[in-house]
Amino acid sequence: MTDVLRAHAEQQYAGELAALAATDDRPKPPNWHLSPWAVATYVLGGETGDGTPVSPKYLGSRRLVEVAIATLATDRALLLLGVPGTAKTWLSEHLAAAISGDSTQLVQGTSGTPEEAIRYGWNYARLLAEGPSPKALVASPVLRAMETGGIARIEELTRIPSDVQDALITVLSEKTLPIPELDSEVQARAGFNVIATANDRDRGVNDLSAALKRRFNVVVLPLPDDAEAEVEIVRLRVEQLGRSLRLPAGAGHVDEIRRVVTVFRELRDGVTTDGRTRIKSPSGTLSTAEAISVVTNGIALATHFGDGVVRADDVAAGLHGAVVKDPVQDRIVWQEYLETVVRERRPWADLYRACRELA
Repeated sequence: MTDVLRAHAEQQYAGELAALAATDDRPKPPNWHLSPWAVATYVLGGETGDGTPVSPKYLGSRRLVEVAIATLATDRALLLLGVPGTAKTWLSEHLAAAISGDSTQLVQGTSGTPEEAIRYGWNYARLLAEGPSPKALVASPVLRAMETGGIARIEELTRIPSDVQDALITVLSEKTLPIPELDSEVQARAGFNVIATANDRDRGVNDLSAALKRRFNVVVLPLPDDAEAEVEIVRLRVEQLGRSLRLPAGAGHVDEIRRVVTVFRELRDGVTTDGRTRIKSPSGTLSTAEAISVVTNGIALATHFGDGVVRADDVAAGLHGAVVKDPVQDRIVWQEYLETVVRERRPWADLYRACRELA
């Protein structure tokens, strides 16, 4: 897998998963690769029974992760809800990898997602030649997860049209998928469940029906509680991305990470960290995921066009692009922030100059 830009979680962390499985003596739900306790250890970090270290995949509330894992051990599906950049997709992938050893049974929700993506489709050449038959049927990721007793993932559930969403109701309530064309059905094996994600900002796009909502237990993933927690999240993810992109790690990155996180949090909250100055917020979300992208881009600039040390010039362009989504409204917000906040911070003089050149 050395040439793969981003390996699946179960491949990237195969060693940790194997070490956890080897020492996991706690009760496991049917067809789970690890016990719920071991799944939590894999996600949150810790040690295996023989002392093997396990790296944290998600930095956040332990109780929220435990609730999510416990939900998947019941007959209810899990809906991870939150603003963009709160690691919904990241957490769903690692939960699926730890529970079923396969995070690839994925449906990407869009406004054009058809019902076949959730139920099944047909190989039309074979269908015309042979008529309806099991060989002509094309299983969806949900159907494959039902057959194997695994976890199916559905990204951006509220972006899927409402009539397509409702194809899940029978699957989640009866754990059965009828195939009337073959006069048969697929019954889910023990261990099957669904993890869906949805964006807080998509409320009102394609709201879930009351019947579908009842089939999900909702876990809301919040933004990081404090700046240091967010800095640590960005640092860890930047290191992971850097290894896959062959970018050098460096202790000096932390200073720029802290500045980027501070800028994002102040603009997001509408107030400076000392609480003295009220500022306007831009139209974008300025999520932790965007902060990771800004820093990673800065490291790439410093590596390929500088001396490898990340400086203000390297992150300024990324900051400008992350904040100024609306070329009129957000540009005004960004310029006011630069003049009233960044300019007044003497240690940030280099960042002010770099950002002003771009603005």
